[in-house]
Amino acid sequence: MADVGLFSRLRNLWKGFLSLWISDIEKEHPEIAYENAINSMVEKYNKLKMATAAIIKRREDIDERLKKATRELAQTEAELNAAVETNQDDLAVIVIQKKNQLEAEANDLKADMETASKDAEAAKSSLLQVQSEIKKLKAERDVQLARMHSAQARLKIQEQLDGLSVDAEVKALDNVREHIKTTVAAANLGKELQESSLDSRLAALKTQAGDVQAKQQLAELKAKRAAQQAAQGQKTM
Repeated sequence: MADVGLFSRLRNLWKGFLSLWISDIEKEHPEIAYENAINSMVEKYNKLKMATAAIIKRREDIDERLKKATRELAQTEAELNAAVETNQDDLAVIVIQKKNQLEAEANDLKADMETASKDAEAAKSSLLQVQSEIKKLKAERDVQLARMHSAQARLKIQEQLDGLSVDAEVKALDNVREHIKTTVAAANLGKELQESSLDSRLAALKTQAGDVQAKQQLAELKAKRAAQQAAQGQKTM
């Protein structure tokens, strides 16, 4: 007994693990879950269809028997009338017994027919309901899978956008900018050093001295010319 209980628990545990494993697979692949559900419903639909066909066949069989009993009852009533009209009482008694039996059988068949008709209508209604559920489930599958594929595409695009970081590009430009600034600063430094060097200062001084001498010479020329003009003015007087 203990072994049986242990095996039962192990079997239930295994079923639980298997159910969880299948559930995880269906989460990752919902199309499989939908197909499994649809196939299961289709299988139930086919079984229900067979059962409905059997119920309808039973209704048709009862209907045929009822029609036959009704025809026989009509024939028996005609025979009974003939027996009464011809004063064949012994035959009339037999026919009456047959008529009573046929009437009871017909009443039973009518009750069976009513039940069979209700069963057939209920079975057809259930069949149509399952058929409708299958169509709804297929439509839901198409919509949900389309939504999932759209969401997956959006996630992939988002992942790609997240991966397209501009940090590297900006860093590269920053390096270029720094290099340009450094180059310009180096050039400016060279100019500043050149301007502050001794040779540059001497050259500048030489240029300044030349300017001073030229200005002095210009002043001497102007003074000489003015003196000449003054001397010529006195001679004229």
